[in-house]
Amino acid sequence: MDIEKVISELSFKAVRSSGAGGQNVNKVSSKVVLTFDLNTSQALSEEEKALLLVNIAPRLTNENIVILNCDEDRSQLKNKDIVVKRFLDIIKKGLHVPKVRKATKIPKSVIKKRIKDKKNISEIKQSRRRPNLD
Repeated sequence: MDIEKVISELSFKAVRSSGAGGQNVNKVSSKVVLTFDLNTSQALSEEEKALLLVNIAPRLTNENIVILNCDEDRSQLKNKDIVVKRFLDIIKKGLHVPKVRKATKIPKSVIKKRIKDKKNISEIKQSRRRPNLD
């Protein structure tokens, strides 16, 4: 995955922010909406696209488009930086392939020791019993 190519394929839209903020909210479009179309991306290989389709499925629309919003700051530039960082984190986590767990074998010495200890405890309990005088 080439990060520069992926960033060049992002599309941004500035929207008026909602919520409190007085006149600033009414006249400044500081909220940034990022969209990324997974199907038409040239920066990602087919394997990466398939992996992302599975791993970030809840974040995708029906057309396999990622949409992220950011209106944390009053500055449009800062919001753009924040939303790009979020997007890259999502993509990196989506492309991460966890290590395959290898089942380990129990060593024979450990098995022998356990059986020996069981026999030893059994003998101790046998010796505590009342003697059979028949």
